[in-house]
Amino acid sequence: MAKISQYSFESSDDRHTKIHAVRWEPDDGQVNATLQLVHGMQEHIERYDEFARFMADKGFAVFGHDHIGHGESVETEDDLGIMHCAYPDDTMVEDMYSNHRMICGAYPDKPHFILGHSMGSYLLRKYLSVRASDLKGLGGAIIMGTGTEADGAIFAGRMLGRILCTIKGRDAKSAFIKKLMFTNKYYARFDTTGEHPENSWLSKNTDNVRMYMDPANKKDCCEFSLNGYMILLRSTWYDNRMSNIRKMDMSIPVLFVSGDQDPVGAMGEGVRKAYDKFKAAGVSDLSIKLYKNDRHEILNELDRVTVYNDLFEWMNMRINPS
Repeated sequence: MAKISQYSFESSDDRHTKIHAVRWEPDDGQVNATLQLVHGMQEHIERYDEFARFMADKGFAVFGHDHIGHGESVETEDDLGIMHCAYPDDTMVEDMYSNHRMICGAYPDKPHFILGHSMGSYLLRKYLSVRASDLKGLGGAIIMGTGTEADGAIFAGRMLGRILCTIKGRDAKSAFIKKLMFTNKYYARFDTTGEHPENSWLSKNTDNVRMYMDPANKKDCCEFSLNGYMILLRSTWYDNRMSNIRKMDMSIPVLFVSGDQDPVGAMGEGVRKAYDKFKAAGVSDLSIKLYKNDRHEILNELDRVTVYNDLFEWMNMRINPS
């Protein structure tokens, strides 16, 4: 059983937004390590409840928060998908560090791990670089559901995004940009609309897909602003630079995990490219695992218990090396 509680902290954004956060702790109080979760775009931290409870039962204190523009870190439903700041990726990275400091304060003598999924994976890769000097001794980082985009495509997307932000305003919504983000050969074989959950790009778990895509569930699948999509474009550009990767603490263990049918990771190809860059940069403890026939959300997949156990074992081996 897990003991679940909520907490909050102030964002580094322009509005001093109150960030909503959740902690899952072992019911018996016996904590072996902590795990910080960084969620993806258009979702919220409580989508990770099942996994967080699993890890709490294994002796982990699990923490996570809703990014600005997401979940309960908004003032009204109309604010969902809108970040209200010039560079939301930088704000999100700083908010990740604010939460990290709170976690370290709660458990100063325990190993600390962090997991970032999808948009959260790109933010985590940036975070490991930007905050490298503040993360000495981090137990490990799990980069989940990530990919590698071509510089030319990112550059073109950023230019288009800037033009549209100038014309429409950064908080405007754009059906054109939304469609563009899901237009490539890897998404072509999947449904991205929610109309055919059995063929969703998210996972083979149709119940979970229906819940996520349900219009009545306002906190999921919220429409992003133009500035929201710039988070991905700015982060992927930053993550592609070897000069930025080399700023990381190379002693921090890193695990790349993804489904081998995840279009975000180009069916594994983009994940391997990211892994290869970390290897070339000199990360000393580096691993990769691609789950056969799994799609984007491996924590919600039909074989998710296998994924949960694999992630636990990877972290546990770095807490208690044989």
